[in-house]
Amino acid sequence: MLRNPIPATDIAVPKKHTSTSKKRIRKNVWKKKGYWGALKAFSLAKSLSPGDSKSFFVRQINLE
Repeated sequence: MLRNPIPATDIAVPKKHTSTSKKRIRKNVWKKKGYWGALKAFSLAKSLSPGDSKSFFVRQINLE
């Protein structure tokens, strides 16, 4: 009695390709996340720069 060395469930099957439109949508979502993250960081930096921030405490170092 011969046994099949490769079970029928383990045969390699080519994967479906992602469509161009779906790839473009995902890429744009990824880019937008970065854009909004950068915008938030810049907004936070602007609010901290004049020293009027009420939600962040920055230690002032006096250089004499």
